[in-house]
Amino acid sequence: MEKDLSKKMGQATKWSGLTEIIAKLISPITNAVLARLLVPEMFGVIATLTIVISFAEIFTDAGFQKYIVQHQFKDDEDIEISTNVAFWTNLTLSVIIWGVISYFAAPITNLVGSPGCELAITVMGLQIPLIAFSSIQIARYRRDFDFKSLFISRMATTMVPLVVTIPVAVYTKSYWALIAGTLSREVLNAVILTVRSKWKPKLIYSFIKLKEMISFSLWTVVENVLIWMTNYLGAFIVSVSLNSYYLGLYKTSISTVNSITMLITSATSPVLFSALSRCQNDEAMFRNVFYKFQRMVALLVLPLGVGLFVYRELATKILLGNRWIETADFLGMWAITSSICILFSNYNSEVFRSKGKPGLSALTQILHIIVLVPVMLLFVKKGYHEVTAARSLIRLQIIAVSSVIGYFAFGISLWKALKNVWPSFIAAVIMGGAGIFLRRLNEGMVYEIFSVLICCFIYGAVMLAIPSGRKQLREIPMVNRALDRFTRNKHSVK
Repeated sequence: MEKDLSKKMGQATKWSGLTEIIAKLISPITNAVLARLLVPEMFGVIATLTIVISFAEIFTDAGFQKYIVQHQFKDDEDIEISTNVAFWTNLTLSVIIWGVISYFAAPITNLVGSPGCELAITVMGLQIPLIAFSSIQIARYRRDFDFKSLFISRMATTMVPLVVTIPVAVYTKSYWALIAGTLSREVLNAVILTVRSKWKPKLIYSFIKLKEMISFSLWTVVENVLIWMTNYLGAFIVSVSLNSYYLGLYKTSISTVNSITMLITSATSPVLFSALSRCQNDEAMFRNVFYKFQRMVALLVLPLGVGLFVYRELATKILLGNRWIETADFLGMWAITSSICILFSNYNSEVFRSKGKPGLSALTQILHIIVLVPVMLLFVKKGYHEVTAARSLIRLQIIAVSSVIGYFAFGISLWKALKNVWPSFIAAVIMGGAGIFLRRLNEGMVYEIFSVLICCFIYGAVMLAIPSGRKQLREIPMVNRALDRFTRNKHSVK
């Protein structure tokens, strides 16, 4: 079973990884173009509307997507009934919620600090039923490890900003470009997934099955609400206490970093969750899968976070442009804390969910919010730079909370996790130190880009110099083949 699962994981990770690599190569380019076409205030308006839309989307999914992936069904009939119940429930809730948002558009936009945007939030709300339509189909693809189909859909929708968002931005110079791009992407995604899917919705429903599903999904909904609060309470506090300009800086910095780190996490987290769910009753196999994923991700995410922090001004200029340089420090701090949180907090949440304990992940978020809100309210009075520094550093608290819960619930200790990734950690620190030294020797964009390449070489050299680092590198099939070819060539020369 473990060999078969490893094969499926390998294929799934390949397609998922290829999806994210191509998508994230295009995403920074479109973001860079849009950041130069639209002023920060435009991004601020969309950020306030997204607060509402993203909150509504939590309830339209109702936690059923994770249920379909994680649950051990009795037979094909059981999964067929459950899938249809999830689909029709999601779609019905989404239409109702969109109607409520449209009816109360004026008071809602006033509440989030974007008065006069009633039409915008009504049109933007159409993505709620569109996302709900695709949600359960995505769950079936992930459950079956069919990431190839998801790759095809994602590749098609990745082109939308190039053919819709940017041309509309050039013409309108307004936030309507972002709305048009989002809706076009969701329509195309729904069409492609439906056409390729082996499963098609049927007029089947069971309130008994709905009750059974809710017992698991309720905690997932609670967890998603708390994750939403963690992600958007900060934006709300910045919006109310400062203004749309600083909200634009705040949200765009976070989304820019997330679009890069998600190149790794979006490629691995769905595969990890699916794999852990399939082996949730085999403890030895479960731990092996978890720690292997953690080591593989550490290879990339740690140097990425350290590199973005050290070269934060360069990254801001390239990705957003010179007029966004005020937010460079926040972008760098968010990057380095993201890399740590991904390894030692986010993946713990995948453990909790795959074991059927989403309540533990919800508890982690609650304990984090209790600290997050007062800290942000205190530091936002001091200014943008102070509140963003506090927002970045307070993320380390969730690592401590998640690690304690993970240890007592499933024996996943922070110490074991640190030992698991220590070669990557040491190599990233040495690389970061080299970057700081190199930056002091000279200035200029061309020189800094050249020094980035030197840092990448230093990171790889340190990993190869450490025996456990070489072993860690060999866990990635492509790297393992490259090292084998190098070794063979070396011996042949001798």
